[in-house]
Amino acid sequence: MTHLNPISTATEQDIPALVSLVNSAYRGDSSRKGWTTEADLLGGVRTSEESLREMFQNPNALILKYEDADHLLGCVYLEAKGNDLYLGMLTVSPDAQANGIGKQLLTAAEQLAVERKCRAITMTVITVRHELIAWYERRGYQPTGNKQPFPDDPRFGIKKQPLEFMVMEKIL
Repeated sequence: MTHLNPISTATEQDIPALVSLVNSAYRGDSSRKGWTTEADLLGGVRTSEESLREMFQNPNALILKYEDADHLLGCVYLEAKGNDLYLGMLTVSPDAQANGIGKQLLTAAEQLAVERKCRAITMTVITVRHELIAWYERRGYQPTGNKQPFPDDPRFGIKKQPLEFMVMEKIL
Protein backbone atom coordinates (compact mmCIF):
# COMPACT_ATOMS: atom_id res chain seq x y z
CA MET A 1 0.00 0.00 0.00
CA THR A 2 1.49 3.33 -1.03
CA HIS A 3 1.21 6.34 1.23
CA LEU A 4 -0.52 9.40 -0.21
CA ASN A 5 2.79 11.21 0.02
CA PRO A 6 5.74 8.81 0.01
CA ILE A 7 8.10 11.66 1.00
CA SER A 8 8.52 12.63 4.64
CA THR A 9 11.21 13.94 6.98
CA ALA A 10 13.59 11.25 8.24
CA THR A 11 14.36 10.89 11.94
CA GLU A 12 17.27 9.40 13.87
CA GLN A 13 15.30 6.11 13.97
CA ASP A 14 15.91 5.91 10.20
CA ILE A 15 19.72 6.02 10.52
CA PRO A 16 20.40 2.26 10.08
CA ALA A 17 18.15 2.07 7.00
CA LEU A 18 19.66 5.29 5.58
CA VAL A 19 23.23 3.98 6.02
CA SER A 20 22.28 0.78 4.22
CA LEU A 21 20.46 2.61 1.40
CA VAL A 22 23.16 5.22 0.74
CA ASN A 23 26.03 2.76 0.81
CA SER A 24 24.17 0.28 -1.43
CA ALA A 25 23.55 2.99 -4.04
CA TYR A 26 27.03 4.51 -4.15
CA ARG A 27 29.57 1.82 -3.24
CA GLY A 28 30.41 -1.81 -3.84
CA ASP A 29 28.88 -4.37 -6.17
CA SER A 30 25.25 -3.65 -5.25
CA SER A 31 25.71 -0.08 -6.51
CA ARG A 32 26.74 -1.29 -9.97
CA LYS A 33 23.09 -2.23 -10.63
CA GLY A 34 22.26 1.47 -10.68
CA TRP A 35 23.76 4.34 -12.66
CA THR A 36 24.66 6.38 -9.55
CA THR A 37 27.52 4.08 -8.57
CA GLU A 38 30.84 5.58 -7.52
CA ALA A 39 32.42 2.14 -7.08
CA ASP A 40 34.98 2.76 -9.85
CA LEU A 41 35.97 6.13 -8.35
CA LEU A 42 35.89 5.47 -4.63
CA GLY A 43 36.29 2.59 -2.22
CA GLY A 44 35.15 2.45 1.38
CA VAL A 45 31.75 3.66 2.56
CA ARG A 46 29.70 6.66 1.42
CA THR A 47 28.32 7.35 4.88
CA SER A 48 28.19 5.94 8.40
CA GLU A 49 25.82 6.01 11.36
CA GLU A 50 28.15 8.53 13.01
CA SER A 51 28.15 10.98 10.09
CA LEU A 52 24.37 10.67 9.69
CA ARG A 53 23.92 11.34 13.40
CA GLU A 54 25.96 14.55 12.93
CA MET A 55 23.65 15.55 10.06
CA PHE A 56 20.57 15.09 12.26
CA GLN A 57 22.19 17.22 14.99
CA ASN A 58 22.66 20.13 12.57
CA PRO A 59 19.75 22.54 13.28
CA ASN A 60 19.96 23.91 9.71
CA ALA A 61 19.64 20.48 8.08
CA LEU A 62 17.12 17.75 7.42
CA ILE A 63 16.88 14.56 5.43
CA LEU A 64 13.83 13.80 3.33
CA LYS A 65 13.06 10.13 2.76
CA TYR A 66 11.00 8.34 0.14
CA GLU A 67 9.20 5.22 1.34
CA ASP A 68 6.92 2.79 -0.43
CA ALA A 69 5.17 0.09 1.61
CA ASP A 70 7.55 0.82 4.53
CA HIS A 71 10.60 0.25 2.33
CA LEU A 72 13.10 3.10 2.27
CA LEU A 73 13.77 3.67 -1.44
CA GLY A 74 15.32 7.15 -1.49
CA CYS A 75 16.62 10.11 0.49
CA VAL A 76 18.15 13.56 0.12
CA TYR A 77 20.10 15.75 2.55
CA LEU A 78 19.17 19.45 2.67
CA GLU A 79 20.99 22.18 4.59
CA ALA A 80 20.24 25.90 4.78
CA LYS A 81 23.44 27.84 4.04
CA GLY A 82 22.80 31.58 4.03
CA ASN A 83 20.14 32.31 1.36
CA ASP A 84 20.73 28.98 -0.37
CA LEU A 85 19.62 25.42 0.27
CA TYR A 86 22.46 22.94 -0.15
CA LEU A 87 21.39 19.59 -1.57
CA GLY A 88 23.46 16.46 -1.05
CA MET A 89 23.31 12.68 -0.79
CA LEU A 90 20.41 12.38 -3.27
CA THR A 91 20.00 8.61 -3.22
CA VAL A 92 17.67 6.11 -4.84
CA SER A 93 17.92 2.37 -4.26
CA PRO A 94 19.67 0.72 -7.25
CA ASP A 95 16.65 -1.62 -7.58
CA ALA A 96 14.23 1.31 -7.80
CA GLN A 97 16.11 3.68 -10.11
CA ALA A 98 14.44 5.01 -13.28
CA ASN A 99 11.05 5.14 -11.51
CA GLY A 100 11.05 8.91 -10.98
CA ILE A 101 11.92 8.75 -7.27
CA GLY A 102 15.00 10.98 -7.66
CA LYS A 103 12.93 13.54 -9.58
CA GLN A 104 10.24 13.48 -6.85
CA LEU A 105 12.84 14.04 -4.11
CA LEU A 106 14.41 16.87 -6.13
CA THR A 107 10.97 18.47 -6.62
CA ALA A 108 10.24 18.19 -2.87
CA ALA A 109 13.60 19.82 -2.11
CA GLU A 110 12.84 22.67 -4.54
CA GLN A 111 9.38 23.19 -2.99
CA LEU A 112 10.97 23.40 0.46
CA ALA A 113 13.53 25.92 -0.82
CA VAL A 114 10.76 28.07 -2.34
CA GLU A 115 8.75 27.92 0.92
CA ARG A 116 11.85 29.06 2.79
CA LYS A 117 12.40 31.87 0.25
CA CYS A 118 15.86 30.58 -0.72
CA ARG A 119 17.77 32.21 -3.58
CA ALA A 120 18.95 28.92 -5.06
CA ILE A 121 19.62 25.25 -4.49
CA THR A 122 23.33 24.46 -4.61
CA MET A 123 25.17 21.15 -4.76
CA THR A 124 28.56 19.64 -5.43
CA VAL A 125 29.01 16.87 -8.01
CA ILE A 126 32.21 14.95 -8.74
CA THR A 127 33.43 16.44 -12.05
CA VAL A 128 33.92 13.09 -13.80
CA ARG A 129 30.27 12.08 -13.18
CA HIS A 130 29.19 13.33 -16.61
CA GLU A 131 25.88 11.42 -16.76
CA LEU A 132 24.89 12.74 -13.33
CA ILE A 133 25.82 16.33 -14.27
CA ALA A 134 23.71 15.98 -17.44
CA TRP A 135 20.77 14.64 -15.35
CA TYR A 136 20.91 17.74 -13.11
CA GLU A 137 21.31 20.06 -16.13
CA ARG A 138 18.10 18.62 -17.62
CA ARG A 139 16.40 19.70 -14.39
CA GLY A 140 17.64 23.29 -14.54
CA TYR A 141 20.90 23.07 -12.56
CA GLN A 142 23.91 24.85 -14.02
CA PRO A 143 27.64 24.69 -13.28
CA THR A 144 28.74 27.83 -11.42
CA GLY A 145 32.36 27.53 -12.53
CA ASN A 146 33.46 26.96 -8.93
CA LYS A 147 35.40 23.81 -8.06
CA GLN A 148 36.17 22.28 -4.66
CA PRO A 149 38.74 19.64 -3.75
CA PHE A 150 37.42 16.18 -2.86
CA PRO A 151 38.10 15.68 0.86
CA ASP A 152 41.17 13.62 1.68
CA ASP A 153 39.23 11.84 4.39
CA PRO A 154 38.44 8.11 4.36
CA ARG A 155 35.05 8.88 5.94
CA PHE A 156 33.99 10.11 2.46
CA GLY A 157 35.58 7.22 0.60
CA ILE A 158 39.01 6.18 -0.56
CA LYS A 159 39.89 7.81 -3.89
CA LYS A 160 40.89 5.51 -6.75
CA GLN A 161 41.88 8.51 -8.93
CA PRO A 162 42.24 12.29 -8.47
CA LEU A 163 38.77 13.76 -7.90
CA GLU A 164 37.24 17.19 -7.47
CA PHE A 165 33.77 18.61 -7.09
CA MET A 166 32.05 21.14 -9.31
CA VAL A 167 29.44 23.41 -7.76
CA MET A 168 26.06 23.46 -9.49
CA GLU A 169 23.03 25.59 -8.69
CA LYS A 170 19.48 26.27 -9.71
CA ILE A 171 18.25 29.81 -9.14
CA LEU A 172 14.69 29.73 -7.78
